Amino acid sequence: MTKKRLWTCLAALACVFWGISGLFAKGLFNISASITPIWISQVRMIVSGILLLIFAQVTGKKPLKTMTDKKDAITVIAYGLLGLLPVQYCYFIVVQQANASVATVLQFIGPFFVLFYMVVFEHQVLRAVDVIAAIVAFLGVFFLATHGHFNQLSLTPSVLFWGLISAVGVATNTLIPRRLLDHTSSLVVTGWGLLFSGVALALAHPVWPKIPNNINIFWLMAGVIVIGTLIPFQWMMGSLRYIKPSTASLLDAFEPVSATIGSVIIFGLVMAPIDWIGSIMIICAVLALNWEPKHKR
Repeated sequence: MTKKRLWTCLAALACVFWGISGLFAKGLFNISASITPIWISQVRMIVSGILLLIFAQVTGKKPLKTMTDKKDAITVIAYGLLGLLPVQYCYFIVVQQANASVATVLQFIGPFFVLFYMVVFEHQVLRAVDVIAAIVAFLGVFFLATHGHFNQLSLTPSVLFWGLISAVGVATNTLIPRRLLDHTSSLVVTGWGLLFSGVALALAHPVWPKIPNNINIFWLMAGVIVIGTLIPFQWMMGSLRYIKPSTASLLDAFEPVSATIGSVIIFGLVMAPIDWIGSIMIICAVLALNWEPKHKR
């Protein structure tokens, strides 16, 4: 197997792991009502951030140097608070109130918010496929939220709101650190971003819940941190040396697919045909957004 194929497989597996992390979180919520989205987010972001920064220091990335530059420090803090925090925290709210499948599918429309920003603020020209994809994605969300009925919601307004906020977080997560990543390791940027967002949540909500003494909580939380954060991040970042970013974006489709299949198999989630149609429409729309025709020479 060539390095390109190997890293393509690892990138796809990274997306599967991200999808699975939502299942771990759902398992935690099912164990105890005292386990909340804010607690999972705090633990995940602080522990993952510290471990990534330690790894960055060991591998010579000099994470402390980034924080000595005022502009870079402000960018990292903004990335953590406006990017990573909504991506993590709002996602877990939807997992708790609905399921990992809905949370991941709604978050998957984040690229359309990126497109909106690029069109409005950077004057990117819309392609016909962009417009069609946006319409298809909107219809997909509509089918998921209403089951095709204008006068009723199958998703609660809260789930829809937090799901869309997490999708906006995906966009800010992509846009904010662009300049910083030109001269700073993604390991350092993500490590600091996770740590700042986790500490911010801890300061905003300093009272931690009384967590039951249950070994399953430890293993599921370890799964969220290791399988849902550290391993896939390393694989995805490593894959970008061998595959195109556009290819990596297409592989992102494995995330909602794995979350949906896992929710059905593990938690017995029953999805109506219209739910499958809406989910597939959203996934196909995002894939179309990343499609670039090959130019003839």
